[in-house]
Amino acid sequence: MSNFRRKLLLDAFKLFDLGLMVLAFIVAALAVLHQNRDVSATEFFSMRVKVQNVAIFSLLVLTWHLIFSFSGLYASRRLSDRRKELFDVTKATFLGTLVVLIGATVFRIELVTPLFLIVFSLVSTSSAVSSRLILRAGLAYVRRQGRNLRNVVIVGTNARALEFAQRLACHPESGYRVIGFVDRDWDGIEKFRSKGHAVASDFCTFPEFLRSREVDEVVMALPIRSLHEEGSRIAALCEEQGIPLRLLTNIFNLKTAHSSAEEDPQGDPVITQYMGSLEGWPVFIKRIFDIMISSLLIVWLCPILLVVAILIKLTSPGPVLFVQKRLGLNKRRFDVYKFRTMGADAEARMREIEHLNEVSGPVFKIKNDPRLTPIGRLLRKTSIDELPQVFNVLRGEMSLVGPRPLPLRDYEGFHEDWQRRRFSVKPGITCLWQIRGRSSIPFEQWMELDLQYIDKWSLWLDLEILMRTIPAVLRGSGAA
Repeated sequence: MSNFRRKLLLDAFKLFDLGLMVLAFIVAALAVLHQNRDVSATEFFSMRVKVQNVAIFSLLVLTWHLIFSFSGLYASRRLSDRRKELFDVTKATFLGTLVVLIGATVFRIELVTPLFLIVFSLVSTSSAVSSRLILRAGLAYVRRQGRNLRNVVIVGTNARALEFAQRLACHPESGYRVIGFVDRDWDGIEKFRSKGHAVASDFCTFPEFLRSREVDEVVMALPIRSLHEEGSRIAALCEEQGIPLRLLTNIFNLKTAHSSAEEDPQGDPVITQYMGSLEGWPVFIKRIFDIMISSLLIVWLCPILLVVAILIKLTSPGPVLFVQKRLGLNKRRFDVYKFRTMGADAEARMREIEHLNEVSGPVFKIKNDPRLTPIGRLLRKTSIDELPQVFNVLRGEMSLVGPRPLPLRDYEGFHEDWQRRRFSVKPGITCLWQIRGRSSIPFEQWMELDLQYIDKWSLWLDLEILMRTIPAVLRGSGAA
């Protein structure tokens, strides 16, 4: 497809998205009109067609277009996952709805009611998502017929290069056609040829190959250390001729990492490998959720917190709260708050009862800890002693859901580096360990559950854990 035709289709698609937004606006306005039966449709729209309102609406259209553009919805997505694209579309329409709400608040637009926002968000999101699913299906059909293909050259003949070529072959809907591999003679070249592949060019003849062939993209799969100079020359050649260059970022064969492209302060590209830590738009939603729920809990639980504080003060000498240094995100230290459940000298008596530890690994837990006060035993059994940690959540040191924060003493007993990945996310009040048995689970399995949470994290998983925490606490399973 020519650049002119591609640009024409892209511009048409942008106009189509704006048309969907206008349609969603009209449908939402009609819903409000239907609710307000005292105003006819003609009267309703006529009193809003003013210069000021036209200007505001034009600003909304422009903002909507900018949100979609900055969300990468008009960039090439041949290699992107369908779910990632649909998520980006949903995120863009959510931001667009938020802009409508802010605009309505600033300009006092009576039309934008809660009903309007709900209908506008549902219609704009569903129509944008549906249009992209239909477009994807149509492009996939066309590409399987051998049309709308892009010729790609893969630089490298190693395992990563072959694996990438195999993925392209298994997904013809992506529309890529490998027209050759580029490499020099090396120890593994015969193995490469034995699999039915051929080298189309070496490094010396590659400039001529690029001049004489129709090449839409070049994929770099060379090892950085041994062939950095060759790779740099090829990258410069692609830049000179305006040919897109893709880099296979998993150069270290990492298993759980995922990458993201950014720019440094000078505008140079930087590729970040996220080693299983949580990042992106859902993390922002997670934080907003933490703030809202922790704030509500503090208000709702005030009477219970006050009663518990009084009982602790009346039944044993010492402070109401137990404050201890714990390790949080990236092993940063912070003060965790708990209701005191032991005598004031509990920390000093640790050494004399260490032999009673009932949990494997470096952690220390005893079901019938002799240091517990009578009221403390009840607080531990019901997990009420953990309630003050909602203040840690509100302060941003913890989350509602995440691996439990560990004391410095426990961390010093870690012997496996893979276990330390649990510190790549914020600690939480509850987690998979809390709902799977707590203190009855061996330490190594506990760590594995934490990593399972990190690797499979989603907002839905957080909600599931929160819902399952309540019956787990009521049962008192594994509490210590």
